[in-house]
Amino acid sequence: MTLVEAAVDTLDAIELAERAGVDRIELCAALSEGGVTPSSGFIAAATARPVPVVAMVRPRGGDFVYSRREIDLMRHDIELALAMGVQGIATGALRANGEIDLTAVKHLVAAAGGAPVTFHRAFDSVRDSSTALDQLIELGMARVLTSGGASTAVKGAATIARFVEQAAGRITVIAAGKIREDNVGEVIRRTRAAEVHARALEEGPMRALVGQAKQAASD
Repeated sequence: MTLVEAAVDTLDAIELAERAGVDRIELCAALSEGGVTPSSGFIAAATARPVPVVAMVRPRGGDFVYSRREIDLMRHDIELALAMGVQGIATGALRANGEIDLTAVKHLVAAAGGAPVTFHRAFDSVRDSSTALDQLIELGMARVLTSGGASTAVKGAATIARFVEQAAGRITVIAAGKIREDNVGEVIRRTRAAEVHARALEEGPMRALVGQAKQAASD
């Protein structure tokens, strides 16, 4: 069965996603900026509900190249979020040359203390995605979120499928990028991704997306 993760940045969206039957929530603030670290109060409200929560840890919008002080802040935010009951973290860091910041990511994974860590859409900005995927595996990342470097998961489906093949079960590839109820089946069939990621906006379409995802996985 395909797991459906919903990105949310409001309390209403959490409730909507829960009613729609999603399997996991990615908790963010400011999704209009691509998502940043949610407040402690928002984390507390989300973790009080039954759906598992992954917290975004990103100190600001803009690029993914962070200073040492920003990485230290992210480490603290990871520890705080996990102490408040989230089941995982979504984060990432790059170098200015488009490579993964291996030292920074190693520190972020260590701060998670064994909790699953997702490398977020920063992956779609790397210079060499095949090398980067192997690096994430070596770093102990549990998941990687990607549109295959394209504007949508549908357009990047062939590349996502290559990532799934390369990963060979060593890391979970989450297909993302404007996934909706009318294209989630196509994305799953073409990529064979075990997980998909979508934004929770309306209950009806989200419920339909979940249903289509489960059906496509069984085809």
